[in-house]
Amino acid sequence: EMNKKRLIFSLAFVLTLSASIAQTETQKPDSIAAWHRFRAEYYTLAGKQARLVVPEIPAPGKPWVWRARFPDWHYRMDSILLRKGYHIAYINTDNMYGSPAAMKIWDQFYDYLTTEKNLSEKVVLEGVSRGGLFIYNWAKNNPEKVHCIYAEAPVCDFKSWPLGEGKGIGSKTNWERLLKVYGFKSEKKALAYKDNPIDHLNKLAEAKVPVLHMIGLKDEVVPPEENTFVLTDRYIKLGGPATVFPNTLHKQEMYGHHFPIDNIAFGTNFIISNTKGYIPLLQSAPYHSLRTGLTNAFKKFRTEKRGTVAFLGGSITYNPGWRDSICHYLQQRFPETEFTFIPAGIPSQGSIPGSFRLQQDVLSKGTIDLLFEEAAVNDAYNGRSANQEIRAMEGIVRHMWEVNPLTDIVFMYFVDPLKMETYRKGNVPEVILNHEKVAMHYGIPAINLAKEVTDRIDNGEFTWKKDFVNLHPSPFGQQVYFHSMRTFLDSCLSHEENGEAGTDRKPLPEPLDSLNYSHGRLIPVSDVRVGKFWSLEKDWTPDDGAKTREGFVHVPMLVADIPGARMVYKFEGSAIGIVVVAGPDAGKIKYCIDGKDHPKTLDLFTKWSKKLHLPWYYILADDLKPGPHTLLLKTTEEKNPDSKGNACRIRYFFVNE
Repeated sequence: EMNKKRLIFSLAFVLTLSASIAQTETQKPDSIAAWHRFRAEYYTLAGKQARLVVPEIPAPGKPWVWRARFPDWHYRMDSILLRKGYHIAYINTDNMYGSPAAMKIWDQFYDYLTTEKNLSEKVVLEGVSRGGLFIYNWAKNNPEKVHCIYAEAPVCDFKSWPLGEGKGIGSKTNWERLLKVYGFKSEKKALAYKDNPIDHLNKLAEAKVPVLHMIGLKDEVVPPEENTFVLTDRYIKLGGPATVFPNTLHKQEMYGHHFPIDNIAFGTNFIISNTKGYIPLLQSAPYHSLRTGLTNAFKKFRTEKRGTVAFLGGSITYNPGWRDSICHYLQQRFPETEFTFIPAGIPSQGSIPGSFRLQQDVLSKGTIDLLFEEAAVNDAYNGRSANQEIRAMEGIVRHMWEVNPLTDIVFMYFVDPLKMETYRKGNVPEVILNHEKVAMHYGIPAINLAKEVTDRIDNGEFTWKKDFVNLHPSPFGQQVYFHSMRTFLDSCLSHEENGEAGTDRKPLPEPLDSLNYSHGRLIPVSDVRVGKFWSLEKDWTPDDGAKTREGFVHVPMLVADIPGARMVYKFEGSAIGIVVVAGPDAGKIKYCIDGKDHPKTLDLFTKWSKKLHLPWYYILADDLKPGPHTLLLKTTEEKNPDSKGNACRIRYFFVNE
C-alpha cells in the first residue's frame, strides 16, 4: 500500500513538472492530460480553448505545427512530428471559418506561443477541410511567419463550400453561420468577397512558401476542381511551389471527402524538409545494447499477471522522475498485471553498496523479475577502483541469478560533466568501460544515457545549464531519460512479442573476477559484540544540526567518539568493510586483519561531511582467502583538519561470504 501511495505521488509529480523546458510563464495550463502518450497542455486564450501538445525532447529552435480544425483527424503524422521534436498547437475557432475575427484570435495565439512558450517565429500550418480557410487566410497575412502549408481536402473558396455554388454538396447551416461571422449583410455581399484562399496569393508566392495538398479525386463535399486545382494553378503561375497528392489507394468515404492518406511519410518529409533551420533529433536506439533483452520478465508479466520490478542505485534512482515513468509505462503496457515496485535507491551510493545491500534491500522482498541498476555516476565520483567496480557489478549479477536465473537486468549509465568531457575528447569513461565488461560478459542490456545526452547537447537539442540543469536531472532531463528508456523498452517488447529471444538462462559463465562480491551481505551492528569505549545506540540521531539520510538516522548505531576505542570483529569471507555515518566530527581509524600487516589508517571524514552525516561504504579488504578472519579496529587521536572530533559511527559491517 505504501508503494502504491508513493507511486501515485511520484506520477503526479512527473505529470505536473515535466514541461519541455523550465521557464516562467504568465499563464499556466488550465489542465494537463495525455494525448497519444504525449503531454498535452490546455489553455483558455481570448475566450477560446487551446491545446499545445509537447514533445518529450523539443527540436532545436522549438519548431511547431499549427492545426486548423479537426485536430485529432489523421493524428499519426502529428505523432511522428512530435517524436521528431515538433510542438503541435491548436486553438478552437470552430465555426469562425477563417474570418477576420478568427484571424485576430489567431494573432493572439501566435504571439502567446512565440513569446510565453518560446516557440519558433516560423510555423508549419496544417489545415483539414474547412481548416483551409484558416491557414490560407492567416498565411496570406503573415507569409514571413510560415515555413510551409500542409492541407487535406482543403476548402479554398467558401462559394464552393459551404455555399455549394458549384457541383459540391454544400451546407446550408454552415453557410448561414459563415455569413454572420464574416458580417455579410447579404449573400450578394458574400459572393462579391475577393479574399478567399484562392485570391491574392502573390505575397505568399513571392515568399516561396511551399504548399502540399492531399486530396481525394472523388470528393463531392470539397471538389478539388473548385478548390485545390484553382488555388495551386494560380499559385504556381505566380511562382509559388505547390504539390498536389491524389490519394487513391484506399476506400473513399463521406462522398469521397474522407480518405486514408496513401503515404504519411510523404507529408512528414514535406514538413520536415521545409522547416528552415530544422535540426533532426538524434535517435535513442544507437545508445542501447539490447543483448539478451527482457524476454523473461515480459513473458511473466503477460502470462502470470504478476511482476516485481526493482530499482537499485543512487540519488538519481532515489528521486522521483524516470523511475516512476517506467512504473507507469509497465502498468500501461501490461494493464492486467499486478506489479510490485521496489524503490531501492539511496543517495550517494554506487555499485559497491548495491552489491552488499542487494540481499537486504531487494532480494528479501520477493522474487525479482526485472532489475534496473545504475551506479556509473557515483562510482566515478566516489573514487572506486576499476577492480572494485567490476567486482561489485559482477557481484550484483551473479547474486541475482543465483537466486533467480530468470531475472532480467538492465544497466544504466547516467550523465555527468566528467563523462561529457571524456566523450568530447573521443574517449569512453573508465567507469562505463568497467561496467560494460560485466554487461558484455553476461549479456546484460545497457542504456548509455551519458553518451546520448552528451551527443544531444552537442547536436543543439538542449543545453546542460538551462535545460538538463545538473547530474540530478530537471523535470525536462527526467523526460529525456525516460524518452530513451521507453524506446529501449519498446524494442525489448518487440523482440519478446516476435519470439526473437528464448526464456531459458544458460548456466552462469566463469566469473571475470573470482573475488567478485556475489555473496555480499550487511551485518547489523546489533549482532556485533561491543568493544571497550564503544556503545550501541539503538535509536541514534545527531544533535549537531547536520543533515541526515533516510535509513541512517533513528536506527541502531555502533558509536565511539574518543581516541583509543578498540574493537575485535570475527567474520568469514573474502571481503570485509564498514558502513559508517561520516558527519562533521568523523575521525580516523586504524585497522588490521588477522594481525598480519601493519595497521592501516582510514580517514572517515569526506568532502561532504561538514554539513551532512553521510552514509559511506569503506572496503577494508576484498582480496582475502575464503574462511575465518579477525578484524582489529580502533579510533585514533589523529583527525582530519576540517573535522570537529574523533567519532566513528558504524551502521553495518559488510562481508562477502
